[in-house]
Amino acid sequence: MTAFYKELQPADAFKIRLPYPFSDYDRQLLTLLYQPMIGAEAVSLYLTLWAEGEALRAETPHYSLMNTLGMPISKVFESRIQLEAIGLIKTYRKGTESRTFLYELCPPLDPKDFFADPLLSMFLFSKIGDIAYRRIRDRFIMPAEAMESFEEVTRIFTDIFQPVHAKAGYPQDSQKMQQRSRTGYKAEYDFDFSLLHQGLSEQLVPKRVLTASIKDTICKLAFLYGWGPLEMQKVILLAIDDDYRLTIEGIKKSASEYYKMTVSTTAPKLEPVLAKAPEPKEEPKTRQDELVVYLESASPIEVLRDIAGGKEPLSADVQLANNLVVHHGMEPAVVNVLLQYVLLRTDMKLTKSYVEKIASHWIRKNVSTAAEAMELARTEHAQYMKWKSEGSPSAASKSSARSGGKPVREEKLPEWFYTKDEPQGADSPKNESLEVEKQKLLAKLALRKGKGD
Repeated sequence: MTAFYKELQPADAFKIRLPYPFSDYDRQLLTLLYQPMIGAEAVSLYLTLWAEGEALRAETPHYSLMNTLGMPISKVFESRIQLEAIGLIKTYRKGTESRTFLYELCPPLDPKDFFADPLLSMFLFSKIGDIAYRRIRDRFIMPAEAMESFEEVTRIFTDIFQPVHAKAGYPQDSQKMQQRSRTGYKAEYDFDFSLLHQGLSEQLVPKRVLTASIKDTICKLAFLYGWGPLEMQKVILLAIDDDYRLTIEGIKKSASEYYKMTVSTTAPKLEPVLAKAPEPKEEPKTRQDELVVYLESASPIEVLRDIAGGKEPLSADVQLANNLVVHHGMEPAVVNVLLQYVLLRTDMKLTKSYVEKIASHWIRKNVSTAAEAMELARTEHAQYMKWKSEGSPSAASKSSARSGGKPVREEKLPEWFYTKDEPQGADSPKNESLEVEKQKLLAKLALRKGKGD
Protein backbone atom coordinates (compact mmCIF):
# COMPACT_ATOMS: atom_id res chain seq x y z
CA MET A 1 0.00 0.00 0.00
CA THR A 2 2.96 2.34 0.57
CA ALA A 3 3.40 3.12 -3.14
CA PHE A 4 -0.17 4.40 -3.35
CA TYR A 5 0.41 7.10 -0.74
CA LYS A 6 2.10 9.15 -3.45
CA GLU A 7 -1.34 9.63 -4.98
CA LEU A 8 -2.24 12.00 -2.16
CA GLN A 9 -0.17 14.73 -0.53
CA PRO A 10 -1.05 17.05 2.39
CA ALA A 11 -0.85 20.14 0.14
CA ASP A 12 -3.38 18.74 -2.36
CA ALA A 13 -6.65 20.66 -2.25
CA PHE A 14 -10.08 19.06 -2.02
CA LYS A 15 -13.73 20.02 -2.43
CA ILE A 16 -16.85 18.18 -1.24
CA ARG A 17 -20.15 17.63 -3.01
CA LEU A 18 -23.30 16.29 -1.36
CA PRO A 19 -26.08 15.14 -3.72
CA TYR A 20 -28.65 16.21 -1.11
CA PRO A 21 -28.75 16.66 2.68
CA PHE A 22 -28.33 13.34 4.45
CA SER A 23 -30.54 12.33 7.36
CA ASP A 24 -30.15 10.82 10.80
CA TYR A 25 -31.38 7.53 9.32
CA ASP A 26 -28.36 7.56 6.97
CA ARG A 27 -26.13 8.01 10.03
CA GLN A 28 -27.69 4.93 11.66
CA LEU A 29 -27.09 2.85 8.55
CA LEU A 30 -23.52 4.07 8.32
CA THR A 31 -22.79 3.24 11.96
CA LEU A 32 -24.50 -0.16 12.22
CA LEU A 33 -24.06 -1.60 8.71
CA TYR A 34 -20.89 -0.05 7.30
CA GLN A 35 -18.67 0.62 10.31
CA PRO A 36 -18.15 -3.07 11.13
CA MET A 37 -16.86 -3.62 7.59
CA ILE A 38 -14.55 -0.63 7.05
CA GLY A 39 -13.63 0.40 10.58
CA ALA A 40 -13.97 3.49 12.74
CA GLU A 41 -11.26 5.52 10.96
CA ALA A 42 -12.97 5.32 7.55
CA VAL A 43 -16.36 6.15 9.08
CA SER A 44 -14.77 9.07 10.92
CA LEU A 45 -13.44 10.42 7.60
CA TYR A 46 -16.89 10.05 6.02
CA LEU A 47 -18.62 11.84 8.91
CA THR A 48 -16.06 14.64 8.76
CA LEU A 49 -16.53 15.10 5.01
CA TRP A 50 -20.30 15.00 5.58
CA ALA A 51 -20.09 17.77 8.20
CA GLU A 52 -17.68 19.87 6.12
CA GLY A 53 -19.73 19.36 2.95
CA GLU A 54 -22.79 21.00 4.46
CA ALA A 55 -20.94 24.30 4.70
CA LEU A 56 -17.57 24.08 2.90
CA ARG A 57 -17.54 25.66 -0.57
CA ALA A 58 -13.93 26.74 -1.15
CA GLU A 59 -10.99 24.45 -1.90
CA THR A 60 -9.13 23.33 1.21
CA PRO A 61 -5.77 21.50 1.59
CA HIS A 62 -5.71 18.04 3.10
CA TYR A 63 -3.79 19.49 6.04
CA SER A 64 -7.13 20.47 7.54
CA LEU A 65 -8.43 16.88 7.37
CA MET A 66 -5.25 15.60 8.97
CA ASN A 67 -5.59 18.07 11.85
CA THR A 68 -9.30 17.40 12.37
CA LEU A 69 -8.95 13.60 12.30
CA GLY A 70 -5.54 13.41 13.99
CA MET A 71 -4.35 11.13 11.19
CA PRO A 72 -1.27 11.17 8.95
CA ILE A 73 -1.89 11.51 5.22
CA SER A 74 -1.32 7.77 4.76
CA LYS A 75 -4.27 6.97 7.06
CA VAL A 76 -6.47 9.54 5.33
CA PHE A 77 -5.70 7.94 1.97
CA GLU A 78 -6.25 4.42 3.30
CA SER A 79 -9.62 5.42 4.77
CA ARG A 80 -10.62 7.16 1.56
CA ILE A 81 -10.02 4.17 -0.71
CA GLN A 82 -12.01 1.95 1.68
CA LEU A 83 -14.94 4.36 1.38
CA GLU A 84 -14.54 4.26 -2.40
CA ALA A 85 -14.51 0.47 -2.46
CA ILE A 86 -17.65 0.18 -0.31
CA GLY A 87 -19.57 2.66 -2.48
CA LEU A 88 -19.76 5.58 -0.06
CA ILE A 89 -17.59 8.05 -1.93
CA LYS A 90 -16.61 8.91 -5.51
CA THR A 91 -13.29 10.67 -6.09
CA TYR A 92 -12.42 12.97 -9.01
CA ARG A 93 -9.01 14.53 -9.65
CA LYS A 94 -8.01 17.65 -11.59
CA GLY A 95 -4.43 18.49 -12.53
CA THR A 96 -1.18 16.56 -12.18
CA GLU A 97 1.26 18.80 -10.30
CA SER A 98 -1.04 21.17 -8.43
CA ARG A 99 -3.85 18.69 -7.81
CA THR A 100 -7.41 19.22 -6.65
CA PHE A 101 -9.70 16.39 -5.58
CA LEU A 102 -13.49 16.43 -5.62
CA TYR A 103 -15.11 14.08 -3.09
CA GLU A 104 -18.71 13.23 -3.90
CA LEU A 105 -20.38 11.55 -0.94
CA CYS A 106 -22.89 8.79 -1.68
CA PRO A 107 -25.60 7.92 0.84
CA PRO A 108 -25.64 4.44 2.41
CA LEU A 109 -27.70 1.87 0.56
CA ASP A 110 -31.29 1.27 1.54
CA PRO A 111 -31.38 -1.72 3.98
CA LYS A 112 -33.39 -3.81 1.51
CA ASP A 113 -30.76 -3.28 -1.20
CA PHE A 114 -27.92 -3.74 1.26
CA PHE A 115 -29.06 -7.15 2.50
CA ALA A 116 -29.96 -8.22 -1.05
CA ASP A 117 -26.37 -7.58 -2.15
CA PRO A 118 -24.46 -10.87 -1.70
CA LEU A 119 -21.05 -9.22 -1.22
CA LEU A 120 -22.08 -6.58 1.31
CA SER A 121 -24.36 -8.88 3.32
CA MET A 122 -21.75 -11.65 3.53
CA PHE A 123 -19.02 -9.14 4.37
CA LEU A 124 -21.08 -7.83 7.28
CA PHE A 125 -22.00 -11.37 8.35
CA SER A 126 -18.32 -12.37 8.45
CA LYS A 127 -17.49 -9.34 10.61
CA ILE A 128 -20.22 -9.47 13.28
CA GLY A 129 -21.41 -13.08 13.31
CA ASP A 130 -24.80 -14.75 13.01
CA ILE A 131 -26.62 -13.41 16.11
CA ALA A 132 -25.67 -9.73 15.62
CA TYR A 133 -26.34 -10.01 11.89
CA ARG A 134 -29.91 -11.26 12.40
CA ARG A 135 -30.58 -8.63 15.06
CA ILE A 136 -29.48 -5.76 12.80
CA ARG A 137 -31.33 -7.18 9.78
CA ASP A 138 -34.56 -7.49 11.74
CA ARG A 139 -34.15 -3.93 13.00
CA PHE A 140 -34.08 -2.44 9.51
CA ILE A 141 -36.23 -4.87 7.52
CA MET A 142 -39.85 -5.66 8.32
CA PRO A 143 -40.41 -9.42 8.53
CA ALA A 144 -42.18 -10.75 5.45
CA GLU A 145 -44.63 -12.85 7.47
CA ALA A 146 -46.16 -9.69 8.96
CA MET A 147 -47.53 -8.79 5.51
CA GLU A 148 -49.01 -12.15 4.56
CA SER A 149 -52.59 -11.23 5.45
CA PHE A 150 -52.49 -7.95 3.52
CA GLU A 151 -53.12 -7.22 -0.14
CA GLU A 152 -51.50 -4.19 -1.72
CA VAL A 153 -54.04 -1.72 -3.07
CA THR A 154 -51.67 1.21 -3.65
CA ARG A 155 -52.54 3.41 -6.61
CA ILE A 156 -49.77 4.22 -9.03
CA PHE A 157 -49.15 7.51 -10.80
CA THR A 158 -51.28 6.95 -13.89
CA ASP A 159 -54.18 5.60 -11.83
CA ILE A 160 -54.71 9.07 -10.40
CA PHE A 161 -53.13 11.58 -12.79
CA GLN A 162 -53.90 11.96 -16.48
CA PRO A 163 -52.57 14.58 -18.92
CA VAL A 164 -55.01 17.31 -19.93
CA HIS A 165 -54.15 19.00 -23.22
CA ALA A 166 -54.93 22.56 -24.22
CA LYS A 167 -56.47 21.38 -27.48
CA ALA A 168 -59.95 19.96 -27.00
CA GLY A 169 -60.35 16.37 -28.17
CA TYR A 170 -56.59 15.69 -28.38
CA PRO A 171 -55.43 13.01 -28.68
CA GLN A 172 -58.17 11.22 -30.64
CA ASP A 173 -56.46 7.83 -30.60
CA SER A 174 -54.47 8.15 -27.42
CA GLN A 175 -52.55 5.04 -26.50
CA LYS A 176 -53.48 4.11 -22.97
CA MET A 177 -50.40 3.33 -20.94
CA GLN A 178 -51.14 0.25 -18.85
CA GLN A 179 -48.69 -0.79 -16.17
CA ARG A 180 -47.36 -4.32 -16.12
CA SER A 181 -46.08 -4.12 -12.57
CA ARG A 182 -46.84 -2.04 -9.50
CA THR A 183 -43.55 -0.64 -8.33
CA GLY A 184 -44.63 2.74 -7.03
CA TYR A 185 -43.88 5.79 -9.13
CA LYS A 186 -41.42 3.92 -11.34
CA ALA A 187 -43.99 1.87 -13.21
CA GLU A 188 -43.24 -0.17 -16.34
CA TYR A 189 -45.27 1.16 -19.26
CA ASP A 190 -46.72 -0.93 -22.06
CA PHE A 191 -45.01 0.89 -24.94
CA ASP A 192 -44.45 -0.83 -28.30
CA PHE A 193 -40.69 -0.49 -28.73
CA SER A 194 -40.67 -3.05 -31.58
CA LEU A 195 -42.81 -0.70 -33.67
CA LEU A 196 -40.57 2.19 -32.62
CA HIS A 197 -37.49 0.32 -33.90
CA GLN A 198 -39.12 -0.52 -37.23
CA GLY A 199 -39.29 3.12 -38.26
CA LEU A 200 -35.76 4.01 -37.15
CA SER A 201 -32.66 3.33 -39.20
CA GLU A 202 -30.03 1.35 -37.32
CA GLN A 203 -27.38 3.63 -38.82
CA LEU A 204 -29.07 6.80 -37.56
CA VAL A 205 -30.38 5.46 -34.25
CA PRO A 206 -28.47 2.37 -33.09
CA LYS A 207 -30.33 0.22 -30.58
CA ARG A 208 -27.48 0.65 -28.13
CA VAL A 209 -28.43 4.30 -27.55
CA LEU A 210 -31.84 3.26 -26.23
CA THR A 211 -30.67 2.57 -22.70
CA ALA A 212 -32.99 1.74 -19.81
CA SER A 213 -33.14 5.37 -18.67
CA ILE A 214 -33.80 6.57 -22.24
CA LYS A 215 -36.60 4.03 -22.66
CA ASP A 216 -38.14 5.09 -19.37
CA THR A 217 -38.08 8.72 -20.53
CA ILE A 218 -39.65 7.77 -23.88
CA CYS A 219 -42.50 5.96 -22.10
CA LYS A 220 -43.22 8.86 -19.77
CA LEU A 221 -43.16 11.44 -22.56
CA ALA A 222 -45.43 9.27 -24.71
CA PHE A 223 -47.88 9.11 -21.83
CA LEU A 224 -47.64 12.83 -21.09
CA TYR A 225 -48.15 14.00 -24.68
CA GLY A 226 -50.53 11.23 -25.76
CA TRP A 227 -48.20 9.87 -28.45
CA GLY A 228 -47.61 6.41 -29.84
CA PRO A 229 -44.44 4.89 -31.35
CA LEU A 230 -44.84 6.74 -34.68
CA GLU A 231 -44.81 10.18 -33.07
CA MET A 232 -41.94 9.21 -30.77
CA GLN A 233 -39.90 8.18 -33.83
CA LYS A 234 -40.00 11.79 -35.02
CA VAL A 235 -39.06 13.07 -31.55
CA ILE A 236 -36.05 10.74 -31.37
CA LEU A 237 -34.85 11.75 -34.84
CA LEU A 238 -34.99 15.40 -33.75
CA ALA A 239 -33.15 14.63 -30.51
CA ILE A 240 -30.23 12.50 -31.71
CA ASP A 241 -27.00 14.47 -32.10
CA ASP A 242 -24.18 14.27 -34.64
CA ASP A 243 -22.39 11.62 -32.58
CA TYR A 244 -25.48 9.36 -32.61
CA ARG A 245 -26.13 9.95 -28.95
CA LEU A 246 -29.41 10.46 -27.15
CA THR A 247 -29.72 12.33 -23.88
CA ILE A 248 -32.71 12.64 -21.60
CA GLU A 249 -32.61 16.44 -21.79
CA GLY A 250 -32.37 16.30 -25.58
CA ILE A 251 -35.44 14.07 -25.88
CA LYS A 252 -37.43 16.26 -23.49
CA LYS A 253 -36.52 19.39 -25.47
CA SER A 254 -37.38 17.79 -28.82
CA ALA A 255 -40.69 16.48 -27.48
CA SER A 256 -41.60 19.94 -26.23
CA GLU A 257 -40.78 21.59 -29.56
CA TYR A 258 -42.62 18.91 -31.57
CA TYR A 259 -45.68 19.33 -29.36
CA LYS A 260 -45.61 23.11 -29.82
CA MET A 261 -45.47 22.68 -33.57
CA THR A 262 -48.10 19.98 -34.01
CA VAL A 263 -50.52 20.56 -31.12
CA SER A 264 -50.20 23.65 -28.93
CA THR A 265 -47.68 25.92 -27.27
CA THR A 266 -49.48 25.34 -23.97
CA ALA A 267 -47.92 22.35 -22.23
CA PRO A 268 -50.24 19.55 -21.08
CA LYS A 269 -51.22 19.56 -17.42
CA LEU A 270 -51.45 16.58 -15.10
CA GLU A 271 -54.68 16.55 -13.16
CA PRO A 272 -56.33 13.99 -10.87
CA VAL A 273 -58.71 11.68 -12.72
CA LEU A 274 -61.39 12.26 -10.10
CA ALA A 275 -61.09 16.03 -10.30
CA LYS A 276 -64.19 18.06 -11.07
CA ALA A 277 -64.85 18.16 -14.80
CA PRO A 278 -64.48 21.61 -16.36
CA GLU A 279 -67.65 23.40 -17.32
CA PRO A 280 -68.52 22.94 -21.01
CA LYS A 281 -67.57 25.83 -23.25
CA GLU A 282 -70.20 27.76 -25.11
CA GLU A 283 -70.79 26.44 -28.61
CA PRO A 284 -69.87 28.79 -31.49
CA LYS A 285 -72.97 30.58 -32.77
CA THR A 286 -71.78 31.99 -36.11
CA ARG A 287 -69.56 30.83 -38.93
CA GLN A 288 -67.01 33.41 -37.83
CA ASP A 289 -66.96 31.86 -34.34
CA GLU A 290 -66.49 28.40 -35.87
CA LEU A 291 -63.52 29.63 -37.86
CA VAL A 292 -61.97 31.14 -34.73
CA VAL A 293 -62.43 27.86 -32.84
CA TYR A 294 -60.84 25.95 -35.72
CA LEU A 295 -57.84 28.27 -35.97
CA GLU A 296 -57.33 28.30 -32.19
CA SER A 297 -57.46 24.51 -31.83
CA ALA A 298 -55.74 23.25 -35.00
CA SER A 299 -51.98 22.94 -35.33
CA PRO A 300 -50.11 24.68 -38.19
CA ILE A 301 -49.49 21.30 -39.84
CA GLU A 302 -53.23 20.57 -39.80
CA VAL A 303 -54.00 23.94 -41.38
CA LEU A 304 -51.44 23.32 -44.14
CA ARG A 305 -52.91 19.86 -44.67
CA ASP A 306 -56.51 21.13 -44.77
CA ILE A 307 -55.72 23.91 -47.25
CA ALA A 308 -53.98 21.36 -49.49
CA GLY A 309 -57.06 19.14 -49.50
CA GLY A 310 -55.71 16.56 -47.07
CA LYS A 311 -52.30 16.14 -48.70
CA GLU A 312 -49.19 16.14 -46.54
CA PRO A 313 -47.43 19.56 -46.62
CA LEU A 314 -43.90 19.90 -47.94
CA SER A 315 -41.08 19.89 -45.42
CA ALA A 316 -40.09 23.46 -46.39
CA ASP A 317 -43.57 24.74 -45.50
CA VAL A 318 -43.56 22.81 -42.24
CA GLN A 319 -40.12 24.15 -41.37
CA LEU A 320 -41.26 27.72 -42.06
CA ALA A 321 -44.25 27.32 -39.74
CA ASN A 322 -42.06 25.58 -37.15
CA ASN A 323 -39.61 28.49 -37.09
CA LEU A 324 -42.42 30.97 -36.51
CA VAL A 325 -43.74 28.98 -33.52
CA VAL A 326 -40.54 27.68 -31.92
CA HIS A 327 -37.88 30.27 -32.71
CA HIS A 328 -39.98 33.45 -32.95
CA GLY A 329 -42.49 32.56 -30.22
CA MET A 330 -45.66 33.15 -32.25
CA GLU A 331 -48.82 31.46 -31.05
CA PRO A 332 -49.92 28.54 -33.29
CA ALA A 333 -53.34 30.16 -33.76
CA VAL A 334 -51.71 33.35 -35.10
CA VAL A 335 -49.50 31.29 -37.42
CA ASN A 336 -52.63 29.50 -38.65
CA VAL A 337 -54.25 32.80 -39.64
CA LEU A 338 -51.04 33.91 -41.35
CA LEU A 339 -50.76 30.66 -43.33
CA GLN A 340 -54.38 30.86 -44.47
CA TYR A 341 -54.10 34.51 -45.45
CA VAL A 342 -50.88 34.14 -47.45
CA LEU A 343 -51.76 30.86 -49.19
CA LEU A 344 -55.22 31.95 -50.31
CA ARG A 345 -54.00 35.41 -51.28
CA THR A 346 -51.02 34.24 -53.36
CA ASP A 347 -52.57 31.35 -55.28
CA MET A 348 -51.26 28.73 -52.82
CA LYS A 349 -47.67 30.03 -52.88
CA LEU A 350 -45.98 30.19 -49.47
CA THR A 351 -43.16 32.67 -50.08
CA LYS A 352 -40.82 32.75 -47.10
CA SER A 353 -39.83 36.42 -47.36
CA TYR A 354 -43.46 37.56 -47.66
CA VAL A 355 -44.59 35.37 -44.74
CA GLU A 356 -41.75 36.58 -42.52
CA LYS A 357 -42.41 40.23 -43.37
CA ILE A 358 -46.03 39.96 -42.23
CA ALA A 359 -44.99 37.82 -39.23
CA SER A 360 -42.48 40.49 -38.18
CA HIS A 361 -45.27 43.08 -38.25
CA TRP A 362 -47.56 40.89 -36.13
CA ILE A 363 -44.81 40.17 -33.62
CA ARG A 364 -44.17 43.90 -33.15
CA LYS A 365 -47.92 44.38 -32.71
CA ASN A 366 -47.93 41.64 -29.99
CA VAL A 367 -50.67 39.67 -31.76
CA SER A 368 -51.48 36.63 -29.62
CA THR A 369 -54.91 35.33 -30.71
CA ALA A 370 -56.55 34.29 -33.95
CA ALA A 371 -59.17 37.04 -33.62
CA GLU A 372 -56.49 39.73 -33.25
CA ALA A 373 -54.61 38.36 -36.28
CA MET A 374 -57.80 38.36 -38.37
CA GLU A 375 -58.59 41.95 -37.49
CA LEU A 376 -55.06 43.13 -38.25
CA ALA A 377 -55.11 41.32 -41.60
CA ARG A 378 -58.33 43.17 -42.49
CA THR A 379 -57.09 46.63 -41.48
CA GLU A 380 -53.62 46.24 -43.02
CA HIS A 381 -54.74 44.36 -46.14
CA ALA A 382 -53.84 47.18 -48.53
CA GLN A 383 -50.35 47.49 -47.06
CA TYR A 384 -49.79 43.72 -47.27
CA MET A 385 -50.86 43.72 -50.91
CA LYS A 386 -48.39 46.52 -51.57
CA TRP A 387 -45.63 44.43 -49.96
CA LYS A 388 -46.66 41.51 -52.14
CA SER A 389 -46.52 43.59 -55.31
CA GLU A 390 -43.16 45.06 -54.37
CA GLY A 391 -41.70 41.63 -53.71
CA SER A 392 -43.13 39.98 -56.84
CA PRO A 393 -40.80 39.67 -59.87
CA SER A 394 -43.78 40.02 -62.18
CA ALA A 395 -45.21 43.14 -60.52
CA ALA A 396 -44.28 45.33 -63.47
CA SER A 397 -45.88 42.98 -66.02
CA LYS A 398 -49.09 42.85 -63.97
CA SER A 399 -49.16 46.62 -63.81
CA SER A 400 -48.81 46.91 -67.58
CA ALA A 401 -51.54 44.28 -68.06
CA ARG A 402 -53.91 46.38 -65.97
CA SER A 403 -53.07 49.53 -67.92
CA GLY A 404 -53.76 47.70 -71.21
CA GLY A 405 -57.24 46.80 -70.11
CA LYS A 406 -56.61 43.05 -69.93
CA PRO A 407 -58.58 41.11 -67.31
CA VAL A 408 -56.69 40.45 -64.05
CA ARG A 409 -57.37 37.34 -61.96
CA GLU A 410 -59.09 38.14 -58.69
CA GLU A 411 -57.17 36.45 -55.86
CA LYS A 412 -58.95 34.63 -53.08
CA LEU A 413 -59.20 35.66 -49.46
CA PRO A 414 -59.94 33.55 -46.36
CA GLU A 415 -63.58 33.43 -45.33
CA TRP A 416 -62.86 35.21 -42.06
CA PHE A 417 -61.62 38.27 -44.01
CA TYR A 418 -65.20 39.44 -44.47
CA THR A 419 -67.27 40.36 -41.43
CA LYS A 420 -70.96 39.53 -41.34
CA ASP A 421 -71.91 43.22 -41.73
CA GLU A 422 -69.97 43.85 -44.94
CA PRO A 423 -72.01 44.34 -48.15
CA GLN A 424 -71.95 41.43 -50.56
CA GLY A 425 -73.16 43.31 -53.67
CA ALA A 426 -71.59 43.77 -57.08
CA ASP A 427 -68.95 46.14 -55.71
CA SER A 428 -67.70 43.59 -53.17
CA PRO A 429 -64.38 41.88 -54.06
CA LYS A 430 -65.98 38.56 -53.22
CA ASN A 431 -66.71 36.56 -56.39
CA GLU A 432 -68.05 33.16 -57.31
CA SER A 433 -64.73 31.33 -56.92
CA LEU A 434 -64.33 32.78 -53.42
CA GLU A 435 -67.80 31.54 -52.50
CA VAL A 436 -66.80 28.06 -53.63
CA GLU A 437 -63.66 28.26 -51.46
CA LYS A 438 -65.72 29.39 -48.47
CA GLN A 439 -68.06 26.46 -48.85
CA LYS A 440 -65.10 24.08 -48.94
CA LEU A 441 -63.70 25.55 -45.71
CA LEU A 442 -67.09 25.34 -44.02
CA ALA A 443 -67.47 21.73 -45.14
CA LYS A 444 -64.08 20.92 -43.60
CA LEU A 445 -65.08 22.63 -40.37
CA ALA A 446 -68.34 20.66 -40.23
CA LEU A 447 -66.40 17.44 -40.80
CA ARG A 448 -63.89 18.28 -38.03
CA LYS A 449 -66.72 19.19 -35.68
CA GLY A 450 -68.44 15.89 -36.35
CA LYS A 451 -65.23 14.03 -35.49
CA GLY A 452 -65.01 15.81 -32.13
CA ASP A 453 -62.07 18.15 -32.86
